[in-house]
Amino acid sequence: MWRIWLLFDPRRVLVALFTFLFGLAVLIHFIVLSTPRFNWIEGPTAKKPAPAAAAQMPNLDPARAPVKAA
Repeated sequence: MWRIWLLFDPRRVLVALFTFLFGLAVLIHFIVLSTPRFNWIEGPTAKKPAPAAAAQMPNLDPARAPVKAA
């Protein structure tokens, strides 16, 4: 095993290895950040509430209309 270091310069190999691993880690983090489930920067996507106009529709049924006191 020690003879392989006679073929390759250890400093160059380690720099290349760390550069590759750093690039791989950055790529994986960007892939994970692009998913809505694991995006820890923007947080979970909140469900949009129903519009206020649709939630407070008036009762248009004349049989159920409130009786006004005279």
